[in-house]
Amino acid sequence: MARVSERVEPFPARVAAPFHEALSRLWRALSGMLSLLVVLALWEAFAREGAVSSFLLPAFSVVVERVFQDAASGELFFNLGPTLYRTLVGFVIAGSAGVVIGILMARNAVIRWFFDPIVSIGFPMPKIAFLPIFMLWFGLYDFSKISMVVFNAIFPVITAAMAATEGVERELLWSAQSLGASRRRLLWEIVLPAALPQIFTGLQVALPVAMIVTIVTEMLMGGPGLGGAMITASRFADSPGVFAGIVEIAIAGLILVKGMAILRRRLLLWHQETKEPTTV
Repeated sequence: MARVSERVEPFPARVAAPFHEALSRLWRALSGMLSLLVVLALWEAFAREGAVSSFLLPAFSVVVERVFQDAASGELFFNLGPTLYRTLVGFVIAGSAGVVIGILMARNAVIRWFFDPIVSIGFPMPKIAFLPIFMLWFGLYDFSKISMVVFNAIFPVITAAMAATEGVERELLWSAQSLGASRRRLLWEIVLPAALPQIFTGLQVALPVAMIVTIVTEMLMGGPGLGGAMITASRFADSPGVFAGIVEIAIAGLILVKGMAILRRRLLLWHQETKEPTTV
Protein backbone atom coordinates (compact mmCIF):
# COMPACT_ATOMS: atom_id res chain seq x y z
CA MET A 1 0.00 0.00 0.00
CA ALA A 2 1.40 3.33 -1.07
CA ARG A 3 2.34 5.61 1.70
CA VAL A 4 0.59 8.94 1.58
CA SER A 5 2.87 11.71 2.70
CA GLU A 6 1.28 14.72 4.30
CA ARG A 7 2.80 18.13 4.35
CA VAL A 8 1.62 21.41 5.75
CA GLU A 9 0.58 23.87 3.08
CA PRO A 10 2.37 27.23 3.21
CA PHE A 11 0.52 30.32 4.29
CA PRO A 12 -1.64 31.28 1.29
CA ALA A 13 -0.13 34.00 -0.80
CA ARG A 14 -3.43 35.79 -1.11
CA VAL A 15 -3.48 36.24 2.69
CA ALA A 16 0.23 36.83 3.19
CA ALA A 17 0.50 39.61 0.62
CA PRO A 18 -2.04 41.97 2.26
CA PHE A 19 -0.55 41.18 5.67
CA HIS A 20 2.96 42.08 4.58
CA GLU A 21 1.65 45.18 2.80
CA ALA A 22 -0.11 46.30 6.00
CA LEU A 23 3.08 45.76 8.01
CA SER A 24 5.06 47.70 5.42
CA ARG A 25 2.63 50.63 5.58
CA LEU A 26 2.70 50.61 9.39
CA TRP A 27 6.51 50.63 9.38
CA ARG A 28 6.62 53.51 6.89
CA ALA A 29 4.16 55.48 9.01
CA LEU A 30 6.10 54.89 12.24
CA SER A 31 9.48 55.58 10.66
CA GLY A 32 8.12 58.82 9.19
CA MET A 33 7.00 59.93 12.67
CA LEU A 34 10.16 58.80 14.46
CA SER A 35 11.74 62.26 14.63
CA LEU A 36 8.49 63.74 15.96
CA LEU A 37 8.20 61.05 18.63
CA VAL A 38 11.78 61.72 19.69
CA VAL A 39 11.08 65.47 20.03
CA LEU A 40 7.94 64.81 22.09
CA ALA A 41 9.80 62.37 24.35
CA LEU A 42 12.59 64.91 24.89
CA TRP A 43 9.98 67.58 25.63
CA GLU A 44 8.36 65.37 28.27
CA ALA A 45 11.68 64.39 29.85
CA PHE A 46 13.04 67.95 29.88
CA ALA A 47 9.87 69.33 31.50
CA ARG A 48 9.71 66.52 34.06
CA GLU A 49 13.34 67.08 35.07
CA GLY A 50 12.41 70.54 36.30
CA ALA A 51 15.13 72.27 34.30
CA VAL A 52 12.66 75.06 33.62
CA SER A 53 9.50 76.21 35.33
CA SER A 54 6.31 74.35 34.44
CA PHE A 55 4.84 77.76 33.63
CA LEU A 56 7.40 78.27 30.88
CA LEU A 57 7.25 74.69 29.59
CA PRO A 58 4.52 72.37 30.84
CA ALA A 59 5.04 68.66 30.27
CA PHE A 60 3.69 67.23 27.04
CA SER A 61 1.42 64.86 29.00
CA VAL A 62 -0.09 67.88 30.79
CA VAL A 63 -0.70 69.59 27.44
CA VAL A 64 -2.33 66.45 26.00
CA GLU A 65 -4.54 66.23 29.08
CA ARG A 66 -5.58 69.84 28.50
CA VAL A 67 -6.42 69.08 24.86
CA PHE A 68 -8.71 66.26 25.97
CA GLN A 69 -10.31 68.54 28.56
CA ASP A 70 -10.99 71.14 25.85
CA ALA A 71 -12.51 68.44 23.65
CA ALA A 72 -14.68 67.06 26.46
CA SER A 73 -15.98 70.51 27.38
CA GLY A 74 -16.69 71.40 23.76
CA GLU A 75 -14.37 74.40 23.81
CA LEU A 76 -12.03 72.78 21.26
CA PHE A 77 -14.79 72.37 18.68
CA PHE A 78 -16.19 75.82 19.47
CA ASN A 79 -12.83 77.31 18.47
CA LEU A 80 -11.87 74.81 15.78
CA GLY A 81 -15.05 75.36 13.75
CA PRO A 82 -14.52 79.07 12.98
CA THR A 83 -10.82 78.51 12.24
CA LEU A 84 -11.52 75.74 9.72
CA TYR A 85 -14.38 77.73 8.20
CA ARG A 86 -12.22 80.81 7.59
CA THR A 87 -9.30 78.72 6.34
CA LEU A 88 -11.28 76.60 3.90
CA VAL A 89 -13.52 79.37 2.56
CA GLY A 90 -10.52 81.63 1.98
CA PHE A 91 -8.58 78.76 0.42
CA VAL A 92 -11.41 77.81 -1.95
CA ILE A 93 -11.84 81.41 -3.10
CA ALA A 94 -8.09 81.92 -3.51
CA GLY A 95 -7.67 78.58 -5.27
CA SER A 96 -10.53 79.11 -7.71
CA ALA A 97 -9.62 82.70 -8.56
CA GLY A 98 -5.89 81.92 -8.66
CA VAL A 99 -6.28 79.07 -11.14
CA VAL A 100 -8.48 81.16 -13.45
CA ILE A 101 -6.17 84.19 -13.33
CA GLY A 102 -3.03 82.08 -13.80
CA ILE A 103 -4.40 80.24 -16.84
CA LEU A 104 -5.69 83.46 -18.39
CA MET A 105 -2.33 85.15 -17.83
CA ALA A 106 -0.61 82.33 -19.68
CA ARG A 107 -3.04 82.39 -22.61
CA ASN A 108 -3.96 86.06 -22.99
CA ALA A 109 -1.37 88.79 -23.49
CA VAL A 110 -3.63 91.63 -22.33
CA ILE A 111 -4.54 89.91 -19.06
CA ARG A 112 -0.89 89.07 -18.46
CA TRP A 113 0.11 92.67 -19.14
CA PHE A 114 -2.39 93.80 -16.47
CA PHE A 115 -1.74 91.21 -13.76
CA ASP A 116 1.98 90.52 -14.16
CA PRO A 117 3.19 93.65 -12.28
CA ILE A 118 0.68 93.00 -9.49
CA VAL A 119 1.81 89.40 -9.07
CA SER A 120 5.50 90.30 -9.35
CA ILE A 121 5.21 92.84 -6.55
CA GLY A 122 2.57 91.10 -4.42
CA PHE A 123 4.01 87.60 -4.31
CA PRO A 124 7.26 88.35 -2.42
CA MET A 125 5.69 91.11 -0.31
CA PRO A 126 4.87 90.26 3.35
CA LYS A 127 1.14 90.73 2.85
CA ILE A 128 0.34 90.32 6.54
CA ALA A 129 1.47 93.97 6.81
CA PHE A 130 -1.88 94.89 5.20
CA LEU A 131 -3.78 93.52 8.20
CA PRO A 132 -4.33 96.94 9.88
CA ILE A 133 -5.74 98.25 6.59
CA PHE A 134 -8.11 95.29 6.29
CA MET A 135 -9.20 95.85 9.88
CA LEU A 136 -9.96 99.51 9.12
CA TRP A 137 -11.80 98.74 5.87
CA PHE A 138 -13.72 95.57 6.76
CA GLY A 139 -13.87 95.49 10.56
CA LEU A 140 -12.96 92.63 12.88
CA TYR A 141 -15.36 89.96 11.67
CA ASP A 142 -15.21 86.98 9.34
CA PHE A 143 -15.29 88.97 6.11
CA SER A 144 -12.09 90.78 7.07
CA LYS A 145 -10.32 87.57 8.14
CA ILE A 146 -11.37 85.61 5.04
CA SER A 147 -10.36 88.51 2.79
CA MET A 148 -6.94 88.50 4.39
CA VAL A 149 -6.63 84.76 3.79
CA VAL A 150 -7.56 85.16 0.12
CA PHE A 151 -5.12 88.04 -0.32
CA ASN A 152 -2.24 85.94 1.04
CA ALA A 153 -3.07 82.53 -0.46
CA ILE A 154 -3.93 83.54 -4.03
CA PHE A 155 -0.42 84.42 -5.24
CA PRO A 156 1.17 80.94 -5.07
CA VAL A 157 -1.83 79.54 -6.94
CA ILE A 158 -1.61 82.17 -9.68
CA THR A 159 2.11 81.54 -10.13
CA ALA A 160 1.74 77.75 -10.23
CA ALA A 161 -1.22 77.85 -12.64
CA MET A 162 0.54 80.25 -15.00
CA ALA A 163 3.77 78.24 -15.01
CA ALA A 164 1.89 74.97 -15.46
CA THR A 165 -0.11 76.30 -18.40
CA GLU A 166 2.98 77.70 -20.07
CA GLY A 167 4.74 74.37 -19.56
CA VAL A 168 2.23 72.32 -21.55
CA GLU A 169 4.03 70.70 -24.47
CA ARG A 170 3.48 72.65 -27.68
CA GLU A 171 3.34 69.43 -29.69
CA LEU A 172 0.15 68.44 -27.84
CA LEU A 173 -1.46 71.79 -28.59
CA TRP A 174 -0.41 71.76 -32.25
CA SER A 175 -1.65 68.20 -32.71
CA ALA A 176 -5.04 69.03 -31.19
CA GLN A 177 -5.34 72.21 -33.25
CA SER A 178 -4.47 70.34 -36.44
CA LEU A 179 -7.35 67.97 -35.68
CA GLY A 180 -9.76 70.90 -35.42
CA ALA A 181 -10.06 71.25 -31.64
CA SER A 182 -11.72 74.48 -30.52
CA ARG A 183 -10.11 76.79 -27.93
CA ARG A 184 -12.54 75.64 -25.25
CA ARG A 185 -11.96 71.97 -26.00
CA LEU A 186 -8.22 72.60 -26.12
CA LEU A 187 -8.39 74.13 -22.66
CA TRP A 188 -10.51 71.42 -21.01
CA GLU A 189 -9.03 68.32 -22.67
CA ILE A 190 -5.37 69.26 -23.18
CA VAL A 191 -4.23 72.24 -21.11
CA LEU A 192 -5.99 71.55 -17.80
CA PRO A 193 -5.11 67.82 -17.54
CA ALA A 194 -1.47 68.53 -18.44
CA ALA A 195 -1.21 71.47 -16.00
CA LEU A 196 -3.16 69.88 -13.13
CA PRO A 197 -0.19 68.30 -11.25
CA GLN A 198 1.65 71.62 -10.99
CA ILE A 199 -1.57 73.46 -10.17
CA PHE A 200 -2.10 71.06 -7.28
CA THR A 201 1.41 71.86 -6.08
CA GLY A 202 0.45 75.52 -5.90
CA LEU A 203 -2.74 74.62 -4.02
CA GLN A 204 -0.75 72.51 -1.56
CA VAL A 205 1.44 75.53 -0.88
CA ALA A 206 -1.55 77.85 -0.52
CA LEU A 207 -3.41 75.68 2.02
CA PRO A 208 -0.87 76.00 4.87
CA VAL A 209 -0.56 79.70 4.04
CA ALA A 210 -4.33 80.03 4.48
CA MET A 211 -4.15 78.24 7.84
CA ILE A 212 -1.27 80.40 9.08
CA VAL A 213 -2.95 83.65 8.08
CA THR A 214 -6.20 82.56 9.71
CA ILE A 215 -4.43 81.93 13.03
CA VAL A 216 -2.57 85.24 12.86
CA THR A 217 -5.72 87.23 12.08
CA GLU A 218 -7.56 85.52 14.96
CA MET A 219 -4.72 86.36 17.32
CA LEU A 220 -4.74 90.03 16.36
CA MET A 221 -8.49 90.54 15.83
CA GLY A 222 -9.80 88.29 18.60
CA GLY A 223 -13.07 86.43 18.60
CA PRO A 224 -13.74 82.69 18.43
CA GLY A 225 -11.01 80.55 16.89
CA LEU A 226 -7.87 78.68 17.86
CA GLY A 227 -5.72 81.79 17.52
CA GLY A 228 -8.04 83.88 19.66
CA ALA A 229 -8.20 81.13 22.30
CA MET A 230 -4.40 81.05 22.52
CA ILE A 231 -4.21 84.82 23.06
CA THR A 232 -6.93 84.62 25.73
CA ALA A 233 -5.03 81.85 27.51
CA SER A 234 -1.81 83.89 27.44
CA ARG A 235 -3.57 86.93 28.91
CA PHE A 236 -4.69 84.81 31.87
CA ALA A 237 -1.22 83.22 32.25
CA ASP A 238 -2.68 79.84 31.28
CA SER A 239 0.49 78.17 30.03
CA PRO A 240 -1.03 74.70 29.37
CA GLY A 241 -3.81 76.40 27.42
CA VAL A 242 -1.30 78.17 25.18
CA PHE A 243 0.64 74.98 24.45
CA ALA A 244 -2.61 73.05 23.98
CA GLY A 245 -3.55 75.60 21.33
CA ILE A 246 -0.23 74.96 19.55
CA VAL A 247 -0.88 71.20 19.56
CA GLU A 248 -4.46 71.67 18.34
CA ILE A 249 -3.32 73.94 15.50
CA ALA A 250 -0.60 71.44 14.54
CA ILE A 251 -3.09 68.55 14.42
CA ALA A 252 -5.64 70.56 12.43
CA GLY A 253 -2.96 71.68 9.97
CA LEU A 254 -1.66 68.12 9.59
CA ILE A 255 -5.15 66.82 8.83
CA LEU A 256 -5.70 69.53 6.20
CA VAL A 257 -2.35 68.90 4.52
CA LYS A 258 -2.81 65.11 4.52
CA GLY A 259 -6.34 65.51 3.20
CA MET A 260 -5.05 67.65 0.35
CA ALA A 261 -2.41 65.03 -0.46
CA ILE A 262 -5.07 62.29 -0.54
CA LEU A 263 -7.26 64.43 -2.81
CA ARG A 264 -4.30 64.95 -5.13
CA ARG A 265 -3.68 61.23 -5.40
CA ARG A 266 -7.37 60.56 -6.05
CA LEU A 267 -7.67 63.16 -8.80
CA LEU A 268 -4.33 62.32 -10.41
CA LEU A 269 -4.69 58.53 -10.58
CA TRP A 270 -3.89 58.74 -14.28
CA HIS A 271 -0.63 60.62 -13.70
CA GLN A 272 2.76 58.95 -13.48
CA GLU A 273 3.53 60.40 -10.04
CA THR A 274 0.79 58.26 -8.44
CA LYS A 275 2.05 54.98 -9.86
CA GLU A 276 4.24 52.63 -7.84
CA PRO A 277 7.72 52.03 -9.29
CA THR A 278 7.89 48.89 -11.38
CA THR A 279 11.53 48.12 -10.50
CA VAL A 280 12.93 47.10 -7.16
